Amino acid sequence: EGNNVRVPQLVKERLDSGANPQEILQQGLMVGMDEVGRRFRCDEIFIPEVLLSARAMNAGVQVIKSVMVEGVEQSKGTIVIGTVKDDLHDIGKNLVIMMLESAGYKVIDVGMNVTPNKFLEIFEQEHPAIIGMSAMLTTTMQNMRSTIDLFQKEGKRSEVQFMVGGAPVNEKWAKEIGADGYADNAGEAVELVNRLLGQ
Repeated sequence: EGNNVRVPQLVKERLDSGANPQEILQQGLMVGMDEVGRRFRCDEIFIPEVLLSARAMNAGVQVIKSVMVEGVEQSKGTIVIGTVKDDLHDIGKNLVIMMLESAGYKVIDVGMNVTPNKFLEIFEQEHPAIIGMSAMLTTTMQNMRSTIDLFQKEGKRSEVQFMVGGAPVNEKWAKEIGADGYADNAGEAVELVNRLLGQ
């Protein structure tokens, strides 16, 4: 229903009753957004309803995030994550960030519509071990390639690893553009980062 007031209340009620935050996220919020995606693909709902649902989910995620990240010592490495140029989707990116932070990583969120030059600028400031790029549109996927190409051109490619994800992205695409890894969802993203950093 896209109720961004009721969703965080329900999440808090479940947390207060002793429910596992991961369970609320995986079996509640994400299942809800999967259903929103299904209805959207079937033309049962449209973009405004999807955006309202996403806003409601984000409100719930913020409640969980405060619990999951609390007390976690972030010392396992720094990761920069952003949605590529011309893409304004951030639900998946935000979930990945929350999962990585709860796993003990320091994550720098550079937001949406991030140009290749911006990724390079942040890299030079923060020197992360990994840069994560997200795309939700086939038309913006090319900007993942453009970013990796820029790092190659500037002689920085060997200094950082790239991971990619998003609805239209797959393993084949990751290999084609020279990324170091691909994750299908937030849980896999944590496993991928652990693997890339030898954790």
